Amino acid sequence: MLGGAVIVGCLSGFLSGAGSPALAGDAGTARQAPELRALWVLRTSLNSPQSIAALVDSARVNGFNTLLVQVRGRGDAYYAGGTEPRAVDLARQPASFDPLAEVLRAAHEADIRVHAWINVNLVSSAVALPIPREHLVHRRPEWLMVPRELAGELSRVDPAAPAYVRRLAQWTRGQSANVEGLYASPIHHAAVEHMTTIVRGIARRYAVDGIHFDYARYPTERFDYSRDAVREFRAWVEPRLPAAQRQGLTARAKVNVLAFPDGLPAEWRRFRVARMTTMMSRLRDAAKAERPGVVVSVAVKADDRDALEHRLQEWPRWLENGTVDAVAPMAYTTEPSQFTSQIAAARAAAAGRQVWAGIGAYRLTPAQTVANITSARRLGAEGFVLFSYDSLTQPGQKTRDYLAVVGRAARSQASAPEGSR
Repeated sequence: MLGGAVIVGCLSGFLSGAGSPALAGDAGTARQAPELRALWVLRTSLNSPQSIAALVDSARVNGFNTLLVQVRGRGDAYYAGGTEPRAVDLARQPASFDPLAEVLRAAHEADIRVHAWINVNLVSSAVALPIPREHLVHRRPEWLMVPRELAGELSRVDPAAPAYVRRLAQWTRGQSANVEGLYASPIHHAAVEHMTTIVRGIARRYAVDGIHFDYARYPTERFDYSRDAVREFRAWVEPRLPAAQRQGLTARAKVNVLAFPDGLPAEWRRFRVARMTTMMSRLRDAAKAERPGVVVSVAVKADDRDALEHRLQEWPRWLENGTVDAVAPMAYTTEPSQFTSQIAAARAAAAGRQVWAGIGAYRLTPAQTVANITSARRLGAEGFVLFSYDSLTQPGQKTRDYLAVVGRAARSQASAPEGSR
């Protein structure tokens, strides 16, 4: 989530988790939820019944009412019955252990809502490739995004050849400061259908209160130059071109695989942005079709201009069009003024949807985190999410009982009379 996150949140009139069964069924009774107080929970905290029990107990004791639990981290599954391989980290657990079902059971008993956090495009580390051979990196390498720098080289390599993924991973490791790993493409129709199936299955089988999307973006603007992606763009744009321009680009494409993207840079950018938005609409529709009361939200780059220019993520449009019900701007800055401006900008773009302030608590003292919560409330944000439960509770955390300190202060502020805040 460091580099990106998405949320499914807790709207006013949202479905209560109290007493809900873990698997598909009634997601609870409707009730007003004045504020979302949430934790992002990495998959490493879902590895055992004991770690899940500790997670839920910590949230309950410290006053958090929502858990966003990462059930698809890198193209794997921390849930049962899906199309992707079971997470390798669960190997020591019996096959009957279902992390998502266990979180739902324990959290709903404690009146805590649960949202399934799904990483959308990021599917693998580049440092250690997935072990299961059924992982999509091995099974569908043609779905992977290719950087511009490798477009020519990889256009001459069969994606099914081991050298294809090996070269892509090698290049990505050298760009680790800017590229988190291997990404699947929203341009590839089969990749989008695969993600749609995942979302539909989770929403159908589990009584989740929300679906939380992360990495719903491109790694950088210099991505999606795979052979298939460029062909798809060409097929889309050619009928829209004057004959002379089309003939010229077709001639250049015989010697330059990037003739169409380079010759039509504005159209190429719009095409990629639109494909990401179309994918988000498909995922939303899949979730709502299976569970109409579910709330769909997304963690986004906090600066909307940077998000669009460098990640091709047009999240203000998603709010405007109802593609998502809510956004969580990842305002992970340590500067109070920048945090305030980012949340204020998100509120201005909300278009009647909801905004949860994403707070990078792992970089802040408890006092700084509480100050950001106060600012978000003053700006009218409907809630906040801390990144992350795991970083704030791990051994060696410099502030003892971080969540207790923040939770106590947040609850105290929330219960104070309006005029005294």
